[in-house]
Amino acid sequence: MKQRKNMNPNPYLLHIFIALTVLFLGLGVFFQSTDEQKIHNLSYSDFYSKVLGNEIKLAEVDGQVVVGTLADDSLYKAVIAPSDEIMNLMVKNGVDVKVVQNEGREWSPLSLIILIFMMIFVAFLVYTRWASGGMGGSSKMFSIGRSKAQYFEPNEVKTKFKDVAGLAEAKEELADIVDFLKNPEKYKVLGAKIPRGVLLSGDPGNGKTLLARAVAGEAHCGFYSISGSDFIEVFVGVGASRVRDLFAQARKTAPCIVFIDEIDAIGKQRGSGVGGGTDERDQTLNQLLAEMDGFGTEPGSVIVLAATNRVDILDTALVRPGRFDRSVQVPFPDLRAREAILEIHGKNVILSPAVDFKQIARGTGGMSGADLSSLINEAALRATKAGKKCIDMDDFEEARDKIAVGPAKKSAIISDKVKEGTAYHEAGHTIISVLLKNSKPLHKVTILPRGFALGITWSFMDPDDEHTMSFEQMKDFIKVCFGGMIAEKIKYGFSGAGVASDLQQATGVARNMVIHYGMSALGPVSLAVDFKNVSAGTKARLDAEVEKIMKEYYAEADELLRNNVDKLELLAQELLKEETLDAAQVYTLLGIEPKVISSFVKSLPVVTVSGDDSVVLIKESEKEEKNS
Repeated sequence: MKQRKNMNPNPYLLHIFIALTVLFLGLGVFFQSTDEQKIHNLSYSDFYSKVLGNEIKLAEVDGQVVVGTLADDSLYKAVIAPSDEIMNLMVKNGVDVKVVQNEGREWSPLSLIILIFMMIFVAFLVYTRWASGGMGGSSKMFSIGRSKAQYFEPNEVKTKFKDVAGLAEAKEELADIVDFLKNPEKYKVLGAKIPRGVLLSGDPGNGKTLLARAVAGEAHCGFYSISGSDFIEVFVGVGASRVRDLFAQARKTAPCIVFIDEIDAIGKQRGSGVGGGTDERDQTLNQLLAEMDGFGTEPGSVIVLAATNRVDILDTALVRPGRFDRSVQVPFPDLRAREAILEIHGKNVILSPAVDFKQIARGTGGMSGADLSSLINEAALRATKAGKKCIDMDDFEEARDKIAVGPAKKSAIISDKVKEGTAYHEAGHTIISVLLKNSKPLHKVTILPRGFALGITWSFMDPDDEHTMSFEQMKDFIKVCFGGMIAEKIKYGFSGAGVASDLQQATGVARNMVIHYGMSALGPVSLAVDFKNVSAGTKARLDAEVEKIMKEYYAEADELLRNNVDKLELLAQELLKEETLDAAQVYTLLGIEPKVISSFVKSLPVVTVSGDDSVVLIKESEKEEKNS
């Protein structure tokens, strides 16, 4: 990693300055000591006696100080009390008396030259130190407008496309940039112009920065990395100055890549800040727009890569063709990509031969690349604390539970009454889940507290349904949400506050069915566009349709669970004894044919978690709704 070269002055200048200072001081001491050895310091009595004895030849009176020469031409110095008597006495005895006006001693020409030289040298040294920011504090005013970007030499960037698992489409889009930086002449033949800027967008943790580094590594060119927030300072104009400095550096090292992470920090719509369009952020954006128009795309050019997860707030002038010509989506990894990511990170740890990344990938839908990296690390930490020689599937399962819901509360004190209520609640979710055809395959159910949850019913996402949900799947999902509430009413005649999250998620899916997907009596119409301006009458009809769906599916779930009360009791009692049951145990206990073979690590995407007075759902369905 290399940054802007340090402009601090040569340290030898400081050494020379110290040597000269010591030399001048030494010479001053030497001459002073030499002079003091030749001058006779006389007391007043001695001076008076020598005047009477005609031993004084010359006397220069400067106030109370008298200096001059004796009869033998030696020098003397004395301090007297000036009076007419002593002055008359010296004149009477033939002393050549001179009275000097008290204005201080004059500087010799050599002393003046030395003083001026030292002042100039010190001023030069201080200036060069300040200009380089070497003295800290307010001296940094000389370098405040310089870019804070980190510069990586071509041989320092080791990341390649092979180090980025998945994201095949994104890598294909960026391959054009790599090819242009390597072979610019090929594109000039037909007059093609490579995009000046590429915008990487996607949720955090999915590899936007990693992709940018891979482009630099593949192209084997310089790489500047900076965050959008590094441009902003209190002083207006500093950000614009840093933008100019960054592109000035980039042109000198072209061809190269400038990567601006979190560009939304300076790329928001202009005019929304303090003072309209005159605040620091807007001025910085204006300069960035000017620079992206100003640099060329010929050989030796600069390519700008930027990353953000807030494309919707970027200024339209920034994302127009000619600046950021190409937008590359960096989505959550799918099943194959998750498996590949796990294999890359798994190379750095010791794994048990029984570890199956394909099965783990099935249980981690909705996780980003950063989440999967954390999963590997958490599993390694757990295995290390347990004193194991390698990481096994149990470690991955515990790590996934910890990331998804939270750490297990081993010290939590749960009363028998609360534990029983949790068992029936989770049993209700589980019974409906295994009986419905289109519900998510069950993985396991537990009443051990974890995070904010007192119990968890885990289900996994089928790979075929990872990107969308059908009408039947949404319908069965709502019924599963009602399972805990219905089970509590069957057992106790009422339900507790722990059903709140279940109802919220069921209502959310029902509203999406009505408003977004046209899955109601209102017909094939979407009212999601400009929903704020929908009339009150239409909103009332929407609410009525949502209420109708909720009541209808609740009644169907209630009938299904009441027809299987024996299974509910059996499963709840078994949970009270065992506390945790996997899918195979549940199917065997209830005598039901399993939907799929469930002998693999539990899966994340659809998880119903019954907690302390609440039910938490890991909402893979929300991501699916966005995709659909």
